[in-house]
Amino acid sequence: MATGRKIGVFICHCGGNISDYVDVKAVAEAVATEPGVVVSKNHMFTCSDAAQQEMIDDIEGLELDGLVIASCSPKLHMFTFRDMAERGGINKYQYVHVNLREQCSWAHTNDKTGATEKGIALVRAGIAKASLSVPLTALRVDTIPKVLVIGAGISGLRGALALSDMGLSVFIAEKQKEAGGAVKNWGRMAPDDQQGSTIVQNLLDEVKKRENIMLYTDAEMIEKSGYIGDFKVTLRVGEKEAVQLQVGAMLVATGYDNYQPAEGEFGYGLDGVVTLPEFRDFADQQEGELTYKGKAVKNVVFVYCVGSRQKKTEACPEPNQYCSRYCCNAGTHMAVCLEDRPGELNQYHLYRDIRTYGHNETIYEEARTRGAVFMRYPDADAPTVANTADGLVVTVKDKLMGGEEVEIQADLVVLITGMIPKKNETLMNLLKLPVSKDGFLNELHIKLRPVETVIDGVFLAGAAQSPKTMAESVGASLAAVSKAGGLLMKGYVDLEPLIARVDTDKCLWCDECLKACPYGAIEKIHYGEKEVAFVVKSLCKGEGACVPICPHDALDVEGYTDQQITAMIDACSKEVVTA
Repeated sequence: MATGRKIGVFICHCGGNISDYVDVKAVAEAVATEPGVVVSKNHMFTCSDAAQQEMIDDIEGLELDGLVIASCSPKLHMFTFRDMAERGGINKYQYVHVNLREQCSWAHTNDKTGATEKGIALVRAGIAKASLSVPLTALRVDTIPKVLVIGAGISGLRGALALSDMGLSVFIAEKQKEAGGAVKNWGRMAPDDQQGSTIVQNLLDEVKKRENIMLYTDAEMIEKSGYIGDFKVTLRVGEKEAVQLQVGAMLVATGYDNYQPAEGEFGYGLDGVVTLPEFRDFADQQEGELTYKGKAVKNVVFVYCVGSRQKKTEACPEPNQYCSRYCCNAGTHMAVCLEDRPGELNQYHLYRDIRTYGHNETIYEEARTRGAVFMRYPDADAPTVANTADGLVVTVKDKLMGGEEVEIQADLVVLITGMIPKKNETLMNLLKLPVSKDGFLNELHIKLRPVETVIDGVFLAGAAQSPKTMAESVGASLAAVSKAGGLLMKGYVDLEPLIARVDTDKCLWCDECLKACPYGAIEKIHYGEKEVAFVVKSLCKGEGACVPICPHDALDVEGYTDQQITAMIDACSKEVVTA
């Protein structure tokens, strides 16, 4: 272990979250004699202003060159303590965070002695790492003030306009031959009866006016290289044309697909059984009394949760277990729209749960008040649809009638289908974006970083991330815009220096690291008379997948070197003696 270091150790009570199960004073006393430690203290809240100032005073007064803080998760306060370290005059990468809450006290609430012993071992490991820490400098990358928006639906168009308002140049790539997404042909929409087609047209008209927005339709990404601040992208536009773009960030607003029922699912495939999108296609084009294939429609049955909240069965081995959020709103709003039409029309809405959250509840109330009949069916006993000599008959057990079986004669059966992830393997492979268990694009953290991805500079917008209403999609898009805009308007971005490094003397280029890296951060280069691995610093995340796979021990990760990890293991292995 390195000697001659001056390390300060500060241990947090976390208001009892740690100290109720770990004897923090005993931990502080036990590590006070570790090599290099010149001060060891405990605080009720190390994140408080007073505690931070005391630590700064100790850094300056004792001339500390290393810092160990044992507290809660680094996800909460790592950046707090990094800033504090810099204010005190220590390089922020010479501060080591030990998680005594999630990894110790909360994990061992029934064993205070064991938790205390483990706490001592964890802090010793942190000290061992700090004693071998070296100053590091953030990697600064210049950014190009241009953005590629992938997808020209509502969220993509709205995001592009917001980026344009910031003065950034914007390219929009839409895979279809027409922009507008799923909403472009829709009529009245919840919650305020705006015409979907009008909303899209207004956005497109505004996009076409902007000199700093270029819209490509029938366009698909076929190549991508580069990194945050400087991505190089090739689009195929039409059948032959290739367009080269250089952008600083990307917004992925690829939208969703509608669930397509299987043949026979709730009678789908029978004449008169349609999905809600199919129903809208012809109903929105009609005025006056509703007709289907030239015949007046008198009885309509809506079946909710088709393709959403499914259970795993032999017939459905890969269920969509999520709620699609917008379906209940769309169904109840359609009920109000139908009540506005002339003529006698009976409508029956068969549901599991009505999830018209927020102000959308008023639409549900209006639909009921105006005559739409809502019948709740059991989760395990869904309605059935049959074609009889008298036409379509829907059989349902109404929970509100004690489970009594009811048969409804129907001219039309409308299946209210949910959203499913849009399939685009080429794009996902190029961008290296992970998906959630439901198949939608995955954000970095659902609460703390809800529109960021594991790829720096690539952001999520709209229903590509998860089922959303139009308002929610626009909100998510604007959140992504704020992140991308904040990134590019500065003109540069600072990246973590905790990345892989190559020992060119040891490296013999076997390509194992290239295959192991999930971010494409390894390249082959010529070095002298041989070929070696090269780490693209702006792409590397420092997760270390390349390190153990290297047969020549030629790779290491800054801040987590083999020497540091070995020292931490040795420190943890030392016998712990408590009073």
